[in-house]
Amino acid sequence: MAAHELFAYIHVSDAREAIAFYITVFGASEKFRLVEPGGRLGHAELDFAGSTLMLSEEFPEYGIQGPQAGAPTAVTLHLHVDNCDEVIARALKAGATLETAAQDQFYGERSGSFRDPSGHRWSVGHSIEDVTPAEMQRRYTALMQTPAK
Repeated sequence: MAAHELFAYIHVSDAREAIAFYITVFGASEKFRLVEPGGRLGHAELDFAGSTLMLSEEFPEYGIQGPQAGAPTAVTLHLHVDNCDEVIARALKAGATLETAAQDQFYGERSGSFRDPSGHRWSVGHSIEDVTPAEMQRRYTALMQTPAK
């Protein structure tokens, strides 16, 4: 068996709101959507500059739910952008909640994170320096040996 592609597939309580957020904040475009006769969005695909994000509304009858307000999340979606500070500002203006302000990271990226209005955590960043894996490990080790503040 050969794997050909990996798609993130998220679930939200209000797909129309989520799609509008992703278009506004990330410049995504909607490829298509499938809507039930009752109006619930069963599936949509968004294009993020050549990468596909799939999403659906919640289907509690099948155990499919979106993030719960105030609850931890096990997944972070990371997106490389031209300017993470601009994207984070746009996200906050569109209703996101800041988790980590943008800052220069040891791995050669400037990045920050926020929760979108649907509750999904996004990390956005842009490259500021090319860092080899060995140098990243050295920096990471040094960072982990620094006492917490």
